[in-house]
Amino acid sequence: MQVLYVSLVRRLGLAALLAATLSACAGAAAPAVPTSAPAATAAPAAPQPTAAPTADRAIYRDAQAPVADRVADLLGRMTLEEKIGQMTQADIAYIKSDRDIAADLLGSLLSGGDSDPSENTPAAWADLYDRYQSIALTTRLGIPILYGVDAVHGHNNVVGATIFPQNIGLGATRNPALLKQIGEVTAQEMIGTGMRWTFAPCLCVARDERWGRTYESYGESPEIGAALTTIVDGLQGASLGAPSSVMATAKHWIGDGGTSGGVDQGNTELDEAALRAIHMPPYVAAIKRGVGSVMVSYSSFNGQKLHASAHLINDVLKGELGFSGFVISDWGAVKQLPGDYPAQVRAAINAGVDMVMVPDDYKLFISTLGAEVAAGRVAQARIDDAVRRILAKKFELGLFERPKSDRSLTGAVGSPEHRAVARDAVRQSLVLLKNDRQLLPLPKTLKKIYVAGKNADDIGNQSGGWTISWQGGSGKVTTGTTILQGIRRAAPDAAVTYGGQALSIDPSYDVAIVVVGEAPYAEMKGDRPSGLGLDQTDRMTLDRVKAAGVPTVVVLVAGRPLIVTDRLPDWGALLMAWLPGSEGAGVADVLFGDFKPTGKLPITWPRSEAQLPINVGDADYDPLFAYGFGLTYP
Repeated sequence: MQVLYVSLVRRLGLAALLAATLSACAGAAAPAVPTSAPAATAAPAAPQPTAAPTADRAIYRDAQAPVADRVADLLGRMTLEEKIGQMTQADIAYIKSDRDIAADLLGSLLSGGDSDPSENTPAAWADLYDRYQSIALTTRLGIPILYGVDAVHGHNNVVGATIFPQNIGLGATRNPALLKQIGEVTAQEMIGTGMRWTFAPCLCVARDERWGRTYESYGESPEIGAALTTIVDGLQGASLGAPSSVMATAKHWIGDGGTSGGVDQGNTELDEAALRAIHMPPYVAAIKRGVGSVMVSYSSFNGQKLHASAHLINDVLKGELGFSGFVISDWGAVKQLPGDYPAQVRAAINAGVDMVMVPDDYKLFISTLGAEVAAGRVAQARIDDAVRRILAKKFELGLFERPKSDRSLTGAVGSPEHRAVARDAVRQSLVLLKNDRQLLPLPKTLKKIYVAGKNADDIGNQSGGWTISWQGGSGKVTTGTTILQGIRRAAPDAAVTYGGQALSIDPSYDVAIVVVGEAPYAEMKGDRPSGLGLDQTDRMTLDRVKAAGVPTVVVLVAGRPLIVTDRLPDWGALLMAWLPGSEGAGVADVLFGDFKPTGKLPITWPRSEAQLPINVGDADYDPLFAYGFGLTYP
């Protein structure tokens, strides 16, 4: 039956088939639904206006009219087909033809982690955005698309953009003013490429270091996440309508950082009081700051997928917390719900999801949701509520007045001024964990410095996942300064030897700086249930340095604490650099004393695997380094 219905939708058009369906209902005599004006009876639950407003009453085109009036006017002109289009978000990698943007009335597009223009430059991104927007504006009502990207630590999909430290490092700064500044810079670089919507900030409260998204969290404490929602202020500005504003997204609602065993997309097993106490405060803070959208988590709460939780979306998020923006699904998450596809779509929309990140089969989603409305299983009022929320944000962003990219800001992407902010963020994020005999800061008068480790001269490794591509990658993935390059610049008079895996080290060196840790990863692939130890390459490198007897400074580049208890006695100093991004010189600034380390651990550092998960407040709390720990220089 579903296959037959989809076939008819494609042949007849959604609006015409809806009218035919309603006319066939027992006792019903619904009029035909025109394709260019709202239906007289769009669904049994909610009648529509009997006639479309005339052209001279196009309030939605009046930039001076109140947003609520513009929304009401435009909503009254829309067919069901146009409304469902607004609720649909497709990834550009899956657009079968550019013509589909107008033909299927798509309201939103995104570039996922691997959906880039063929030439990855700021100008090419702006060209891509403007092309798609031009197509959308040819539709009957000329509703612009809302384009989303995962700009989660800067505009990180764009080669040459400023890449900031990942969130876990920013949590170590405890600096709300810095987060606002980062938001402002990210917004400017996004606008230069046309994008006005970021799927950030991630407000997860990471409670288990084995989770592969730990670095996307500001820390294990809800207080840190709540305080750093100032990034929303930076992104969105004083108002969404400002030319320098982009819309932020609080994600992932709710409890994704608390899954059992740290399993990505797993099950958070808590009572609701604990869920509210640990995982909700950052969202409360973001909503108070006017965050425009909220993304739902893939994960489950006590066995129920969040995308089907009417209680947590409709009742708590929209009702109790008063969230007035719109709710978007995560990538393809609706298909993870129980039942067949119509049941999945019905469950998500009725639970309060307003826009669905399809991201591939947008035609099937559109026809399926239309069928659910026609059958009365999704009320027209629910559709109108979703579209009203989406349109409000489009009007608030000024998309109807400024639909295209701002080319005056394209040249600012990756500017020296923006990189200076990122370099400062790196300095503030570093946490000094050990410093025997004041080995740090290093004197710039040293004669011979040996640098080793796989993360010393690798901008991809130091940036981590969600950098240019979804999972990130090793090597020169973008522009910036590696930690090794920063060391060379900080100590220009020293002979700096880079030895990779330390095959050439000997006792003649004044100091060895060994930069080890993790290689890039992101969600799904980043979970480490089997352990958080250093890999074999790092262990062998450290063994060679130890055998040479050279005073050793270890710099860890990683998205979470690693188990280093047995190695720690071998090192004179240990500096946690997290995933610092494109400005590795900020690490050298602290190593050589131009700036003091000020970062404090936003997450507890375990002694052993047996302690995992470990969080401040645990009854048997005995970490290697406690939450909030961090040394500085005299």
